[in-house]
Formats: sequence, structure tokens, C-alpha cells
Amino acid sequence: MKISYNHLKTLIDFNHDPQKLGEILTGTGLEVEAIEKVDAVKGGLDGLVIGEVMACGKHPDADKLSVTKIDIGSGELLDIVCGAPNVAQGQKVIVATVGTTLYPSTGDSFVIKKSKIRGAVSEGMLCAEDEIGLGASHAGIMVLDTNLPIGTPIAKYFNLEPDYLIEIGLTPNRADAASHLGVARDIKAAGDQNIKTPDISKFALGISASSISLTVEDLEACPRFCGLEIKGIEVKESPDWLKRFLNTIGVNAINNIVDISNYVCHYLGQPMHMFDADEIRGSKIIVKCPSEGTEIVTLDGLSRKLNGTDLAICDAEGPISIAGVFGGQNSGVKPETKNVFLEVAYFNPVSIRKTSSRFSLKTDASFRYERGTDPNMPLFAIKFAALMVQELAGGEICDTLIDNYPQPIANFGFDVKIKNINRLLGKELGETLIIDILEKLDIKVLSNIEGILKVSVPPYRVDVTREADVIEEILRIYGFDNIELSENLSSDFISDFPAKDLDNLQFKLSDSLAAMGFHEIQNLSIVKPADNAWLNEGESVVKLLNPLSEELSEMRQSLLFSGLSSVLYNVNRRNKDLKFFEIGRTYNKSEVEGITKIKENKVLSLLMTGNVSAESWMQKSTAINYHHLFQVVSQVLNLMKIKKMDTNETSNAMFAYGLEHIVRNKSLVKFGLVSNELLAKADIKQPVFYAEFDWDLLCKIYSGENKFTEIPKYPEVKRDLSLVLNKDVKFEQIKKVAYNIERKLLKSVNVFDVYQGDKLPADQKSYSVSFILQDEEKTLNDQQIDKTMTRLMVAFEAEVGAVIRK
Repeated sequence: MKISYNHLKTLIDFNHDPQKLGEILTGTGLEVEAIEKVDAVKGGLDGLVIGEVMACGKHPDADKLSVTKIDIGSGELLDIVCGAPNVAQGQKVIVATVGTTLYPSTGDSFVIKKSKIRGAVSEGMLCAEDEIGLGASHAGIMVLDTNLPIGTPIAKYFNLEPDYLIEIGLTPNRADAASHLGVARDIKAAGDQNIKTPDISKFALGISASSISLTVEDLEACPRFCGLEIKGIEVKESPDWLKRFLNTIGVNAINNIVDISNYVCHYLGQPMHMFDADEIRGSKIIVKCPSEGTEIVTLDGLSRKLNGTDLAICDAEGPISIAGVFGGQNSGVKPETKNVFLEVAYFNPVSIRKTSSRFSLKTDASFRYERGTDPNMPLFAIKFAALMVQELAGGEICDTLIDNYPQPIANFGFDVKIKNINRLLGKELGETLIIDILEKLDIKVLSNIEGILKVSVPPYRVDVTREADVIEEILRIYGFDNIELSENLSSDFISDFPAKDLDNLQFKLSDSLAAMGFHEIQNLSIVKPADNAWLNEGESVVKLLNPLSEELSEMRQSLLFSGLSSVLYNVNRRNKDLKFFEIGRTYNKSEVEGITKIKENKVLSLLMTGNVSAESWMQKSTAINYHHLFQVVSQVLNLMKIKKMDTNETSNAMFAYGLEHIVRNKSLVKFGLVSNELLAKADIKQPVFYAEFDWDLLCKIYSGENKFTEIPKYPEVKRDLSLVLNKDVKFEQIKKVAYNIERKLLKSVNVFDVYQGDKLPADQKSYSVSFILQDEEKTLNDQQIDKTMTRLMVAFEAEVGAVIRK
């Protein structure tokens, strides 16, 4: 629901700025979701000031241009070139200063810059009304008749005060607050201000006879109906203040008559409808449920069939409006309308809700009617609207004001016990404070006998019908924050949040993988028996007791096989460059003391195949290789803040080659190239790289803590070694030896070149390895560096059979 800050002030005096008002309303239960400044005209006329033309002469190089000197109160005169024919010395004009953005009535906005026009300096612009969005005229600059001092902002001259849109997330029970008046009531209850009820004292019936009669056949669906005819009106454009109000709350201005009905709806919370009185056939208004199949063409031009229970406003020949929901096309106000009939009613919320839902029509009127409006408002609202019609459209009010209200709706009356108020609030407020809050809420206390309050609740508070509702009203106005926690409140009462939010961790990792170009897949947990057979763990396979087919009869023990089916599906459709990830479960069973137990393990899998990126004019396509997978695995581990782990070659049958990272003697991740035999079985003819993480172990190790260290003050030192090794020696073995020898000074080990060729025996290779050494407490000297490197060389020779090349 949208509220105009400025129009709230016409109903109640308050000194709160929009932000503070938003806090107050949220505290009373009207949650403010957004506050937005709304300028009366686009740009708010910022940068436009009143200036005086101190001198005006012809441009030496252009007959149609004038060179002026303008005083805007800055202490220096501005040179401004003007092309308007009516500019003259002594005028007060509108000046757009340098840097101002102008929003013209037509065309795009533009910024005023200091420039030269035909050789003459121009330090601003003298404005016509269309150039600043105030009209359509471009005949000349606007000349002002004002005593305001020069330099005064133009927004002040035109009284164009900015408004603020306050957007409230209205809960369904607060139908009473679906208007500016309803919000003002809550402001009143939260403070000491009084509502300034609009003045309708000037309303008076005229002498022209009304020709329209009323019959209400369904009093249950329409308990109250007010009608009034006004003759001789003029349909025209609404005044600026009304258009600005509607613009602020997001309603399109149409014409003065329709805009009045929208104004009354949003201002007072009372929907109403304006009929073209000359289109009411037979001069009769009949409120009834027409027979099933009766058609009506609504304002949107669509023909709709009523079902026999839909309440309609009818004339002598048929329906002219779906009551409380949508008006009819033929009876609507048109530019040539001269006589109008005002309808303001109270409809049964259930009836309107059913009709609105059946037609899927959600209008401002149905929004309020189906939640429940104030049955005491129609008479006031129709008088208020009639006065607005006379003010904005002229016309004469006829001699008859219809108010069909045979069975007035009474206030809700019941008892409220003060002891129950104190008990449910957890605090004793005192009778005086309780009664004061109730009075501010328009809930009358008829009596107070031995702590029992007999209350009378106005019917517009459709959500306050019992004692608990009244206590809730007292609490929201007194303030939830003003209820202290009891000293006896156990700490166990407070919600306990886990140190690791695993769901958020999964979302975070999924977002990171998506940022790396991965797409998430999800596959069935049921696989073919032949898939699990690759793992050689037959006794631990979980078989379905009642499988859908022999092909799908076992629970998966790895995410690889279902992942390969996704790869094949895409490759067969010429989508060969793929990066997939999946977070799912695997299943294994075990026998413990004769009891079969089934364990579910959560797993993260990565699949990469094809090219890293598509070929383009900037670069050739590069096939995905093992090192691309290794990099992604490393990024996942870095994201999870896991650094210390052991690494071995994997012996898993799924891989042609690969590695396995081990933490706490458990496999954390295994990754590598999927075996050719398995790819052939899956009918995939391109290399596929796969990684499988133990998600549960990954989350268990993850700490969630960010650790920071000071940037070292002392420089690092880099040394290189060239090692000739047996070709079976892996780089991981070299790293392990290096870190075992030097833990304090050695910061990183990296291989930057590998050589195998005719200059070495066939069973040997050469690694060029760099070592980064650093002491965080002092600068390393040559003696320390040489000593460390000597120890490393000796270790490499002894433990991996390296030959150090000079």
C-alpha cells in the first residue's frame, strides 16, 4: 500500500521526517518497506533560481540571439546568450545554472554547460516553460511577477514541495489501515495528535430534482448504499495538486471526476464509483444478483458472464457495474458526460471476495471491500466527494441524498479483563494507561468494574472482535520494545543458531562454481547395477526391494555415472564444452553385529570436458586438461579454508590417472581423468575430467573463521634448483621432503619447468624447482640461505635419488 507523506499531514499534525515516521509506523505494526522521494516535476527543479536581467543587447554575430548579464545573487553577473524574442532588461526570469540537469516536457534530459555560442560566452540558460517540464509553451522565456529575492530556488516560487512515497507492507488483517486516514489513526494512537477530519459542513442539497430511484434487493450482500446525483458538471483535466497526489501513490490521472473517486478511495479508504447518470436506463438503480449467464461489458472492454451469485449494480435493463469490483463500460464517465450519479456503499466482504476471485479482478476497490470497509463511512464519503465534484467540475447537487441502511451494523462489544492484559503482556501497565491507549484507538470503555473493561469497538476494526485482539492492540501501541525480558527468563529460551550454517555454505560454494562457469545438475539416485560394479564394492551396494526395472535397481555409490549420462545427453546435441557440478547423496550398507545399516553420504562432484572457452578472434580454443581440474579443486579447497592435507595417487578404477587428497586419514577428494574404458562404456568419445568431494568431511573441517596475519616486514628470497629424477618421482614427493626438512623458513615450493628428452636417459626427467624462503622476524643473510639450500639438496639426493644439476 502506498501513502503520500504530504497528504498524511492534511489529516494529522506531526513533526516527524519521513524516516522517523517510518520507524513509528513499523513499531505499530504497519511495516514500512520503502520510503522514496517524489519530485513534483522530474528533477525537482534543482539548480533553477530566480534571476534578474541587468543588461540585454544584440549578439554581434547573430541577429536572433541576445547577450545578457544576469544577477542571481552570487555576487557576480552571469553572461548568458539567449535566443528568446521576449527577453528584456529588468525582467525576473528562470535561470538554469551551469551543472543543472533539465528535464523538458518532450525529449531527453540535458546538462547545462559553460559554452561559447557564436563566439560569446554563455554561463547558463534562461528557460521557457517546456524546457523545465512545466508546460508545452516555447514561445519565449518565462517572465516572473514576484517580490521574492533573486537567487531564490524556483521550486519555492512555484510551491513545488517534494513529496515522499511511503510503501507499507499491509497485512491482510489490517483492512482499517488501507488508506491515508487509517494510517493517520495509527499515528494518532502512537502519539498525542488528533485527526483533522475533512470539513463537509458546506455540503447542502440543491433544488434540482433527482430522477434516479434506488432498490436494494440483496440486503445481505449490500447492507448500505448511498447515492447522489450531480447535474451540469464539466469533465476536464484535474488540478496539479490532485495529479501530484495520484502520481505519488502510483495511480494514473484520467480526468477530474474519475480522479476524485480514486482520491476518496485512497484518502478515506472508501471505494466509490461515478456513473454517467444519462446512461442509467429507466433512471433506476437496482442492487441485486442477476441470473446466471447475464453478461456485462466492463471498463476494460471485456465481456464477462455473471454466475447468479455475483452482486451487480443494475439499471432497468441489466447490470452496469460488478458491485465493489469493476465498473461497466457503457455507464462510465466520458469526456462529454454532464450529469453523474455517485455510488458509495458498504458491501459484504465475503460476496466481494468470491466475485473478485472468480473473475481474477484485483482492483483498488475490491482490495478494500473484500477485507472489510467501514459501514459508517459511506455517508461522510459521499458528501466529501460531492463537495470535491462541485469544486473541481462545477455542477449542482440534486435535492435527494439516498442512504439505504435499514439494519445499521453495531459496534463489537465484549469484556476485557485487566489481569489477562497484564498476564499476556508480561507487564503491568496500569488501568489508566490501558484505558488511554484504548481511547486513542477509538475503542470506547463503557465501564470498568472490578478490573473488567466493557469495550465497544467500531466496526471498521474488523480484526478486533475478542479479548485477545484488544490485548494485541494495546501491545502494538505500547510498543514491543518496551516490554522488558523477565529476570527468570532461561537462556534456553533464546534460539540457538549453529556455528556453521551448512545451507548457506552450500549456496556460497554453488555461487562460486557458477562464477567459474559451472552449471548445476541433478540426477536420480538410482543407477544400473553395472555402474556400481566399477567400484568393486558389491557387498556394500544398497539394492531396492521393489525396483521399477532391472536397469534401475540399485542406489548409487558415486555421482560419476549419472553425471556421465548428463555429459552424453549434451554431447549428442552438439554441446561439447561442459562444466557440471552436482551435490547429491551416495548410499552404502554395512553389517554391524548382524544388523544391516545403510549410510548416506553427501558428495560434491565436478565434471569438465571439451574446451575451456569457445574459439574467438582473440584466441584459439584450448582443450580442458588435468591442470584445469586441479585448479578448480584447489579453488574449492581454498574457499573452504583447507590447506593442510596429504596427497597420493588415486588407485580408483574410475580414473586413468589422478590424485587423492587425504585429511584425518580420510579421503577428502579424488580427482583425475576418467578411464577410457569407462568412457567407452558410456559411449563418450572425448576426455572427461572428474572430481568427487566428501561433502560431509569438507563441512566438518571448514571452520568459517577468517584469519588475518600482518604483512611481513622482511623480504623473501627465491632460490632455484634443477633436479634430475627417476620419471616415477612425483612433485608431491619433492614438496613433502622439502617441508619436512625446513618448516620455519620455507614458504612455498613450485615447479616451473619439466624436461624429458634425448639429453636425458629414457627413465629420467628434470624438474626446475623454485623455493621461497622468508624469516618473519629478521632479514635472511647469505649464510642462512646457503645452509638451508644445502640441507634441501642433501635430502633430495638421499630420499628421492635426485641429482643436482649445476
